[in-house]
Amino acid sequence: MDDIRKSVIKADHNIKVDGSAKYIGDIKFKNILHAKTLRSEKAKAKIKNIIIPKLKDEYYVIEGKDVPGLNKVKIIENDMPLFADKEVNYIGEPILLVVGPKLEEVINILNEIKVEYENDIPVFDMRNSKVIFAEYKYERGNVEKVFKNSARIIEEEFYTGHQEQAYLETQGVVGEYENGKISVYGSMQCPYYVKSAVVQALGCKDNEVRIVQTITGGGFGGKEDYPSLIGSQVAVASYKTKKNVRLILDRGEDISYSTKRHPALLKYKSAIDKNNNIIGMDIDITLDGGAYSTLSSVVLQRSLLCALGIYNIPNIRVNGKVVKTNTVPNGAFRGFGGPQSIFAIEMHMAHLAKEIGCTPLEIKKKYFVKTGDDTCTGGRFLHDVKLKEMLKKAEKMSDFSKKYAKYSNQKGLIRKGIGMSLFLHGCGFTGSGERDFIKAKVKLLKHKDGIIEILAANTDMGQGLQTTLRKIVAKVLDKNYKDIVYKNPDTDGVPDSGPTVASRSTMVVGKLLERAALNLKKNWKDGEEQIVEENYKHPDLIPWDIEKFNGDAYPSYSWGINVVEVEVNTITAVTDISKIYTVFDIGIPIDETIMEGQIQGGVIQGIGYGSCENIQCENGKFKQNSMTDYIIPTAKDVVNIKNELVDNPCELGPFGAKGAGELTLVGGAPAYVNAIENALGIRINKIPITPELIMEAIANE
Repeated sequence: MDDIRKSVIKADHNIKVDGSAKYIGDIKFKNILHAKTLRSEKAKAKIKNIIIPKLKDEYYVIEGKDVPGLNKVKIIENDMPLFADKEVNYIGEPILLVVGPKLEEVINILNEIKVEYENDIPVFDMRNSKVIFAEYKYERGNVEKVFKNSARIIEEEFYTGHQEQAYLETQGVVGEYENGKISVYGSMQCPYYVKSAVVQALGCKDNEVRIVQTITGGGFGGKEDYPSLIGSQVAVASYKTKKNVRLILDRGEDISYSTKRHPALLKYKSAIDKNNNIIGMDIDITLDGGAYSTLSSVVLQRSLLCALGIYNIPNIRVNGKVVKTNTVPNGAFRGFGGPQSIFAIEMHMAHLAKEIGCTPLEIKKKYFVKTGDDTCTGGRFLHDVKLKEMLKKAEKMSDFSKKYAKYSNQKGLIRKGIGMSLFLHGCGFTGSGERDFIKAKVKLLKHKDGIIEILAANTDMGQGLQTTLRKIVAKVLDKNYKDIVYKNPDTDGVPDSGPTVASRSTMVVGKLLERAALNLKKNWKDGEEQIVEENYKHPDLIPWDIEKFNGDAYPSYSWGINVVEVEVNTITAVTDISKIYTVFDIGIPIDETIMEGQIQGGVIQGIGYGSCENIQCENGKFKQNSMTDYIIPTAKDVVNIKNELVDNPCELGPFGAKGAGELTLVGGAPAYVNAIENALGIRINKIPITPELIMEAIANE
């Protein structure tokens, strides 16, 4: 292999193109029982009684009392039950499973079951919640003093809504019972997360549970936490019935009841001195966690860490909390709290520029962080920050400043606009998570015939990991990547290299494999089987203190700039995107075509978040529950994205690579909304900014 960045045919290309890839719904299991979920019809109530009809032979009901271990889903906190047995906290909460050999009969039984409730008062608005799942804060400088001495104070409030992951393959798992051992097969991102949850639910030994990731049709974070729930449910069902049990959600169930991106309420208050300098910011962020905590505490952490974006403000105070509402639990989604905060800070900076009397880009450039600056939590930007170089590229590609001036103060039916966002994303787990909790481990197995097999728990869900990890090992060993074996993870055969989340797979796990390959190369023995193991080693950083929310939150950062051009019809308020330009610093790409795919998909997903992906929650129930009424960008909405990469190798990643997968989504929404503001001269503080909201904003100007 010559250059690591040179594109190759993806390792799983053929089976996905010719249709031979076997997803969980395609795999045949002997004597399979079908499962369907009885869900709560109430947002908050006590369960008084469940009336179950007489069941035919080989049909079963699986409920809380059947859980042999703890009837809680192991995620971070043990607060969410596998099966609600005393109370329900959101519409759609699982109460029991009905399983049996014929799906039609299972559905008939499900429809005959009656649940008697004692109603309680639900909370749907995060502003009214009194239950806090997690809370953090940090401060730098003297915020009280600068606000007291400021010439003026500018305050704004922003709101971001739910977002559905909209993966092609819905959530699905199969529980298999064989010789007293439970195996769970499924579409998932994190096999060891599921294993830990199943072991707790069954109350069994670690070696009595096996988790196997099947070919997975997309995740975007949505298959990080949710498979721990349904995987544990089918494991309990298989344990009780001593048979194989399949649970696959249809699209309506998936959209209605699986985890979403957290809605956020973000309040920004800035102190401006007499020379129009920003001398302080006071920020308060509230995330809607839904009914249970899931991964909310860590989502909040990243949201707070992104609250200042790429800007160095001398005096800051940031407070944040996640609160409980009686709605579907929210969880992981590509960007993990970052997109909410980056939208708010980018829009706030643009709005401050208008108040001060300059362009958004002028004020943003003034406060760029630089190499060696302190991070907002007292860490350090140790690696080269190339924002100025990236901005030059973006300006050259898009002619941004000239167009921004041209499009300001337009008249007429069709108006053009251009917007820019600048953003960062921390690589890997927040704080000391990699060191203290994940403790990643990988192995390389060299067979006697010289074939190399990667043993790691990280999953390919379409992003290309099957290819990039092979390429890393092949490059070190001077082999063809096609000769490197990397199977879908099976916890009986691979060590725990950590979850496939947090932009960590290439940078963290890839680096471990690079080191393992170098070790193997150095100690190669022909004709012998060899196993080389590598364990994660935390870089020398300013220690992270979660209680003080202080220190280096991430070992390194990836950076991005998005530029979006739009045309807006002022009568219909319909927008058309005409051009998109992007610049990214992701170190060195491991494969340029795979990176291009990440850029194309991520940027459009981010623009969808800001424009059309609207979920309305009415009395605890989503009004949109199909791909017909939950609108995502389609091929008709996508224009050719012109992209440039800035080489900025980081020694912490393999061949200089940094995290990339989440970064590409983060800047889409604010760039799009800034473009609409430029076109119409209006102020927007909420996403998604649908045509109805654009029309309302025009009317209120």
